[in-house]
Amino acid sequence: MEKSSNSIRNYILNTIVVIFIGFQLYLALIKPLDPMLQNPMHLILALLVIFIVNPADKNSGKKWMKLLDIPFFAGIIFLLYYTIVEFPRLSIRVQYVDIVTALDKAATVICIIILLEAVRRTLGKILFIFILLFIIYDWLGMYCPGILYFKGTNMRSFTETMMLGSGGIFGTPLYTSATSLFYFILFGAFFSQCGGGQLLIDFGMKFSNKSAGGPAKAAIISSGLMGMISGSAVANVSTTGVMTIPMMKKVGYEPHQAGAIEAVASTGGQIMPPIMGVGAFIMAEMLGVPYKTVAFAAIIPALAYYGSVFFLVTFMAKKEAIDSDKEAVTIEIKDPLLERVYMIIPAIVLVIYIISGKSLMRSGMVGIFAVLLCNLFSKFYKGGKYYQALATTANTAVDGVKQASNIAIPTAACGIIIGVVIQSGLATRFSNIIAKIGTSHLSIALIIAMFGCMLLGMALPTVAAYLVSNILFVPVLIKLNVNPLSANMFVFYFGIMAQITPPVCLASYTAAGIAGADSLKTGFTGFMYALVAFLVPFVFVYNPELLLMGTPAEIAKATAILFFGTYLLAGAISGYMVAPLNKFNRGILFIGALCMIAPETITDIIGLVIGVYIITTGLLKKKKVPVEA
Repeated sequence: MEKSSNSIRNYILNTIVVIFIGFQLYLALIKPLDPMLQNPMHLILALLVIFIVNPADKNSGKKWMKLLDIPFFAGIIFLLYYTIVEFPRLSIRVQYVDIVTALDKAATVICIIILLEAVRRTLGKILFIFILLFIIYDWLGMYCPGILYFKGTNMRSFTETMMLGSGGIFGTPLYTSATSLFYFILFGAFFSQCGGGQLLIDFGMKFSNKSAGGPAKAAIISSGLMGMISGSAVANVSTTGVMTIPMMKKVGYEPHQAGAIEAVASTGGQIMPPIMGVGAFIMAEMLGVPYKTVAFAAIIPALAYYGSVFFLVTFMAKKEAIDSDKEAVTIEIKDPLLERVYMIIPAIVLVIYIISGKSLMRSGMVGIFAVLLCNLFSKFYKGGKYYQALATTANTAVDGVKQASNIAIPTAACGIIIGVVIQSGLATRFSNIIAKIGTSHLSIALIIAMFGCMLLGMALPTVAAYLVSNILFVPVLIKLNVNPLSANMFVFYFGIMAQITPPVCLASYTAAGIAGADSLKTGFTGFMYALVAFLVPFVFVYNPELLLMGTPAEIAKATAILFFGTYLLAGAISGYMVAPLNKFNRGILFIGALCMIAPETITDIIGLVIGVYIITTGLLKKKKVPVEA
């Protein structure tokens, strides 16, 4: 009986997946629809997938709990009816002028209840409670003191904000999910399944095999390359960490060090072009700029991030005499790279399309077709069975749609928060207070924003953290004359870095589990290794040249100073710069690194002098050792 029930569920899921992909193909290949039809349909299909994949009895094992799903499915069908039947009216109505019907109000209540339950089932209780608090605040704001005071709302106004305009559930975040995120998530699923992900990992292994600290460098390169496509820290740790962490331990890295290196390398994938994290696509929509503008702007900070970690593991390997040439830890690659290099073509095609200015949905679709063609070629080349390839492709499509649905839910749910914040004027009042503080000291305003973003990043998924931070902090930073792109990138960075900041650092905890290390120790070690990522956002606020905004000479100068600063910082953290450093020189070097990273000419000169001094004394010390011996 249970098998029969599962078969029916799988049949329904596969049918919805086909409809979902067909709907998205229509948007990409024929024409986009009106947002008031397109966005709700995208959400409705995502909700169907979520409730089928996560039934009420999934974790309890109590069969009677399946009955709890019936009202939710009925509610989703009602939303489908409402969207289709009412669309002609909704597409031409004037917000806050035309009447709000009883059906509109009912649809709003039903949609929010279903959406909150979907959030609880997929993302847990924290985001669920967070959104619920904002809804309560919207209705009971008149009882709140001070800055939180708000006259409250009524059902008409609440419905207008949440369902009938572009600032609520069906706003920009969900629009981005429908027009770009879906395609890139599906591309990532197909690319990994067809062997592209393994190829990137093997590239990292191959080009770091015979160097000092080879497995650590393999983790950095592999996770960086995988992160360019997947943009998921925990997924990267789980994929590459199972190979790189044991090898790092074998060559001499402590378990907590191996876990921290893998966590930091994997987290950087969300700031690494061309695909980056999900929030980057939403950022482009919020800014009203092409996505390639955001991707190009992220290049130098991302390279500085990975450069600092690369320097760090090299220095650690030299300091501890870690040798990756030991036969026991030689990194083996099963299949020759050259025979599989064609698998990278889809990623190249995708990047070319993005750079050429094609729409993100069209770029994503072309990338998916390129992956499928490469998979077809692979089966033909290897003499594989095509019916097996077809079955694998179908399973991958289902997995990709599940992942895309898991993203659509928080993007829609965060629309509730955005709607409340805008309607209540909380963002404006909050911004005014920070603006008063930051008028004379921008740095203080940035520090407040940093802590706010990190707290949100610890509590919420990256997408949700960025969206809420964008509403609360970006307007005030822009008011303080920070470039809009710099302001958005600032909050984006700190929302991501919260994932490797104790006490909530899922990437570090995942890596610690693989390494068999203490979770908290791994978390704090990862935080230290990623220290440059907590400094660079301040630098590009003051020096937007690092985001490629300036003349080539200005960009080159800012980049050179930043990279020398990260080089010194890696030396200070590892305790090695040409030669091992004592505590005094290590402290001086740390100060020099901070001076180089700080965006002032005088501090750059001080940092340069300190760096040259430490390097020179290290070289002299190295020369003396053989003579004394």
